Formats: sequence, structure tokens, C-alpha cells
Amino acid sequence: MSFELKQLGYNYNALEPQIDARTMEIHHTKHHAAYTDKLNVAVEGTELEGKNLEELLAGVSGLSTAVRNNGGGFFNHNLYWDVIAPGGSTTPEGVLLDAINDSFESLENFQEAFTKAALTRFGSGWAWLVLQNNKLVVSSTPNQDNPLMDVAEVKGTPILGIDVWEHAYYLNYQNRRPDYVNAFWNLINWDEVARRFKG
Repeated sequence: MSFELKQLGYNYNALEPQIDARTMEIHHTKHHAAYTDKLNVAVEGTELEGKNLEELLAGVSGLSTAVRNNGGGFFNHNLYWDVIAPGGSTTPEGVLLDAINDSFESLENFQEAFTKAALTRFGSGWAWLVLQNNKLVVSSTPNQDNPLMDVAEVKGTPILGIDVWEHAYYLNYQNRRPDYVNAFWNLINWDEVARRFKG
């Protein structure tokens, strides 16, 4: 197996009340596990087997839909679980906060832009905070695409992402995506975001 399902390092109930344990369990053991399994099937026995995931994503326009969808789903969820892991700083600090202020003029402006990207993504997809040419930008992508892909409208290194597929929030929030996005701000592990920012 080229790719393995990430272990969370925290219990499924660790993010309550913002995300309930049952949603976390289904999201991880069903959805993320399926992306992982299907990605392995898509690359098994091909010249892609054993390749670095970021390398695959960078050239995904020339690869199968199965690699694009499942490779994206695998990468995106690995990032998501880390940036909502409990225990980190609850606000951005230091060089990350400076970069946010430089790029958006204020933390509040960034939060507004990120929230808008998450709420206006039609259907299923993701909203991102992306490091691009030493600046931070907000973007969103459909389905399981991400800014590492050569097909992305906004390319760069994602350092924060929110999953706005309904499976990420439907048990607790039903169709109330705004409530889920608002709750997400109480989950972000800014230490992890800062680690990704510093590379």
C-alpha cells in the first residue's frame, strides 16, 4: 500500500460541541478511509505507485479522475485533521499574524474573506488559506481539489482548510453551513497553521 489512513491522535469526541463524535467517526473511518483505499487502487501497478503525493497533485491534469478525486481527498483530510487538532494556540501569533495583517490588513478581514469563501463555494468543496509567492491569499476549490493541483485557479501551499462537504457537518448542523463555519473558528489549531506557514 502506497498510502495509509492517517491516525488522528485524538478521540472522536475531542472536538465537541463544535463537531460531534459520530460525525468525526464517519468522516474519518468511512469518507477519508474510502479516499485512501481508492487512491491506492488508482495507482497500484502503475508508474505512479510509490510517487510522492504532492508530485502527483502538481501534475494531476494529466492523470485519471480517480487520482485527482481520491488524491485530493486523501491530502485534504490529512491537513484538515491536523489544523483542527485540539491543544494548540487558539489565535494566530508572531510571524503568521504579521503575514495575515500584511496580506489582509487585519485578522478580522481575513476571517471575513475565509468565511465568505467557505459559504459561497457552491455544492461540495473546500476553502483555503494559501501561501502564494510569500503572500497569504484565500481561495476555494470544488470537490476534493486543492491549491497544490495544476488545475486550481489559485495555486500555492495550503496552510489552513475547511471541508464544506455536507458529510463534514450534516449530522449536527443539517443544512446550516454558516453555523458550522462559525464553529470552525473555535477549532483551529494555530500552532499547526504556523508550522505549515513556516514550512
